[in-house]
Amino acid sequence: MFTAWNDLLLLPLAAIIIFLFWAALTPFETLGWWAGWFGDSIYHDATSTEGSIPLHPPTHAAPARAYVLFLSGIGRVSGQTLSYREQGFLDRLRQRLPGAVVIDNIFPYSVNNLALTGQPIFARLWQWALQRKLEGPALAGYLINTRNMLQVAIAADKRYGPIYNQAMAEVMLDTIMRYDFDPERPVPIFLIGYSGAGQIAIGAVTYLREWTNSPIYVISLGGIFSSDPGLLAADHVYHLWGTKDKAQIWRLLMPGRWSWLATSEWNRALRQGRATIIRMEGMGHTGRGGYLGRHPAPDGGPSHIERTVETIAAIIEQATTPNATPPT
Repeated sequence: MFTAWNDLLLLPLAAIIIFLFWAALTPFETLGWWAGWFGDSIYHDATSTEGSIPLHPPTHAAPARAYVLFLSGIGRVSGQTLSYREQGFLDRLRQRLPGAVVIDNIFPYSVNNLALTGQPIFARLWQWALQRKLEGPALAGYLINTRNMLQVAIAADKRYGPIYNQAMAEVMLDTIMRYDFDPERPVPIFLIGYSGAGQIAIGAVTYLREWTNSPIYVISLGGIFSSDPGLLAADHVYHLWGTKDKAQIWRLLMPGRWSWLATSEWNRALRQGRATIIRMEGMGHTGRGGYLGRHPAPDGGPSHIERTVETIAAIIEQATTPNATPPT
């Protein structure tokens, strides 16, 4: 009997050891990029077109009024594997902002935009994990979430973060230039970081600021992020915070987000009016009750996704249209 109990106890211990070993190896992808092991290539999915032909062109021939880059949550394996809720959100946002170019084909958890399912060594593992995520058992699919969350931790790390964030900024700039973006023109750039991608959006701002003449805004959609220099480099950061979003408890693990650390970038951004927190009443992190939930409100009001689209559209319009009403 005791032998059986010992065997059961060994399982979680083995899982912890494997996780710690995996976490210890995570920085090597970022360091490998810095060392040039992967070359200078920035990968784009096969469905992307070469040159400057947009995947989702603006609905008119006039120059784009804004570029909106959507960075997905940690469940993604490539630049093309959006959830149906994310796709619905982007479809609505494009309809709401016909003058903007909305880009969704960035994989924010790879330093060179290479899909997990396209990696030379572990492609089969991630293809299997994606299949399990879609068909079950779901627990196996959480390998993807764990892997991508470790990349978020690297982006927030003071040692490896600057390298990772520079790599992602290069991916973002390379991508928007495929949509006729001119770094010399002051066309606003909006980075929408959903969930863990909030950290990656904020981290990239410091470098995009140096390489373009554009005003740069970050919209954190239930974002998980640390106190990062990008908070002060951005023209403004909008943090959409759902009152039922339990994932926001992660901020307690990030000392720079604590209110009594007055000199942190986050608290300085708040004091200087460079960051705005927007409460999204009744919204959770994901699923039917999340920011992208499509079911009507019990009182017959707009759905969560409609409220989210309207809030983000108002932010973008306020920054690109004179005398527009700012969101609250």
